[in-house]
Amino acid sequence: MIKIIPASNKLVVAGPFGRNDHTFRGLFIFNVSTVEEARQLCNTDPAVSAGIFTLELVPWYGSAALGEYLPASKKVAKYRF
Repeated sequence: MIKIIPASNKLVVAGPFGRNDHTFRGLFIFNVSTVEEARQLCNTDPAVSAGIFTLELVPWYGSAALGEYLPASKKVAKYRF
């Protein structure tokens, strides 16, 4: 579990992947300025810091409105976890 201070609003979206042809387990999308800042946030995850999961960090540019859908996501979710 990523231990991010909620008031920082750095973690925009997170979720697991289904079965795939890679060893990818999940995705985090952070609202940060640098890849290094994202790395520091990911390193707060106990599984990452213990070496259980490895990181592949890729800069990505998306809509600034991405985080705006979060309050409505539970209403439109296909699956409930």
